Amino acid sequence: MELTKTAQFTDEDILIARYAKALGHPARIAILRVLLERKACICGDIVDELPLSQSTVSQHLKELKEVGLIQGDIDGKKVCYCINEQVWKQAQETLGELFKRYTSCDNNCC
Repeated sequence: MELTKTAQFTDEDILIARYAKALGHPARIAILRVLLERKACICGDIVDELPLSQSTVSQHLKELKEVGLIQGDIDGKKVCYCINEQVWKQAQETLGELFKRYTSCDNNCC
């Protein structure tokens, strides 16, 4: 049986790639900024804050929720979203470690 391409990478590399994909669109960054400022937000409020349609915002919320950066609770007919603090801290640590691994090249770097 052939291994999938992702099986050739470490769990940490796969996790970093998942976070990077989730953070890889300016609309998702804008959504995270709204949630960080308000601590919690109803989806309709997010739509009012951004120049995007409801369906587009919903798709971006889905991407952020799939990686775990946000969580949502049903409140009647609406869903209230907030930052998932445990995953948020894990993402900060994981991405921070990646960036810390780089030290400036004094010799032969570009």
